[in-house]
Amino acid sequence: MDGLFLGLLTLGLLLGLLGAGLWIFVALMVVGCAVLFFGLGFPLDRTGNILKSIMWRSASSWEIAAIPMFLLMGELIYRAEISARIFRGLAPFVERLPGRLLHANVAGSTLFAAVSGSSAATTATIGRITINALQQRGYDRSLAIGSLAGAGSLGLLIPPSIVMILYGVLAEVSIARLFAAGLIPGLMVAALYSAWIAGVALVRPEVAPPLAERRQGRDYLCATVDLLPILFLIVLVLGSIYSGRVTPSEAAAMGVVATLVIVALLGRFSFQLLLDCLVGTVVLSAMICSILVAAAFLSTAIAYAGLPQTLARSIAALELSPYTLILILALFYLILGLFLDGISITVMSLPVTLPLAMQAGWDPIWFGVFLVIMVEMAQITPPVGFNLFVLQGLTGWSLGRIAMAALPFFLLLCLALLLVVMFPGIVLWLPQTIW
Repeated sequence: MDGLFLGLLTLGLLLGLLGAGLWIFVALMVVGCAVLFFGLGFPLDRTGNILKSIMWRSASSWEIAAIPMFLLMGELIYRAEISARIFRGLAPFVERLPGRLLHANVAGSTLFAAVSGSSAATTATIGRITINALQQRGYDRSLAIGSLAGAGSLGLLIPPSIVMILYGVLAEVSIARLFAAGLIPGLMVAALYSAWIAGVALVRPEVAPPLAERRQGRDYLCATVDLLPILFLIVLVLGSIYSGRVTPSEAAAMGVVATLVIVALLGRFSFQLLLDCLVGTVVLSAMICSILVAAAFLSTAIAYAGLPQTLARSIAALELSPYTLILILALFYLILGLFLDGISITVMSLPVTLPLAMQAGWDPIWFGVFLVIMVEMAQITPPVGFNLFVLQGLTGWSLGRIAMAALPFFLLLCLALLLVVMFPGIVLWLPQTIW
C-alpha cells in the first residue's frame, strides 16, 4: 500500500475513532493494530510481540518514574494546604503593583508549577484558592479567570514538566537539559502575563479595588515564612537536577520525601491524607502511562510503514525554509490542540514532526520547548482545552465565556512563541551555559 495513502487512512481512522468518543489510548491501540495487521499484513502473533516489547520497554524506563513522583508531590502540596500558603505569602509582595492580587494568579501558578509539573493540577489548585478570594475582594472576575487559564498552563513549561519528561523519553534527549531550556521561556511568559494585567489595570483601574491597608514589616516577614516550604522544594528539586548530581527521577523522589517531612512538620500529615494522595497519583499516572504506551505502539506501527520518512521526503522536496516549516508545524499543532490533550499531541506527533524539524536545522532541545508552548496553547483553546474544563468546573461559566476571558493570554503565548522562534538563544542559553 502506498505510504502516503496509508498515512491518510491512518489519520482518518484515528480522527474518526476520537470523534466517536472512544478513549484515547484505545483509539491509538486500534489504529496501531490496523496499520500493522491490515496495512502491512503482519500476522497477529508478530503484532502481539511488538506490543509486548513496547509495553516492557515503557514500563522499564527509569525516566518515566519521575512522572508519578512529581504527581505525588503536587497531590501532597494541594491536599496538605501548603498551596494555600502561596497565596497568603505572595499577597503583600504584589499588592502595590497595578492589578494587585491578580498577579498572585501568575506568581502562584509559577511557583506551584515548579513542583507539580502538571498544567491541570496547577490550574485547579491555584484556582480553588484565588478565584473566590479575588471575587470577594472585588476584583474583575473575567480578568481573574483569564489570567488563571493562561498562568495555569505554565505547569507544562516551568520545570519540572511532565510533558518535557515524555518528550525527553521519546526524543531521547536529556530531560535535565530540557528542564533548563524551559526555565527562561517560562519566566518570560509569566512576565508577559503580569505586564498585561498591569497594563489593563492602568487603563481600567476598576478591575482591582483600592489598596485596603498599608502593610507592616512583620506582614512581609510572615509572608516570607509562608513561602519558605515551596521555595525550599523548588531549590531542592531543580537545584539537584541542575547540579548534575542526580537524575530527574531521583530528584523527584527526594522532593516527595522532603514534602512529606514538611507536611509532618506543619502538623498536616495523616494516613488518610497519604492514602488520598496515593490514589490520586495512581489514577493520573495510569492515564498518562497508558496513553504513552499506546502512542508508542502507534508510533512503531507508522515507523514500520515508513510514514515519517515518506512525509519527510515530501516536505523536503518542497524546499521550505526553516521558518516556513516551523510556521506550518505551529498551524498543525494548533489544529491538533482543538481536539486532543497535550500528552496525546506530544506522543502522537513526535515521530513525524521531530525528524522534520531536525532536518531543517532546529535543535531538538529547542523543538521540545516549541512543542510545549504549542501544547500550552492547546490547554486554553476550545473545544478540548483542559484548563478551560477545569475552570468551568470551578466557576460554572460556559466554555465560550471562559475562552474569551483567556483570549488575551492565548495571544501573549503566540507572542512568546514568536520571540522563541526569532531568538532561539532564549531557550538554548541556559542549558548551554550549565552543560
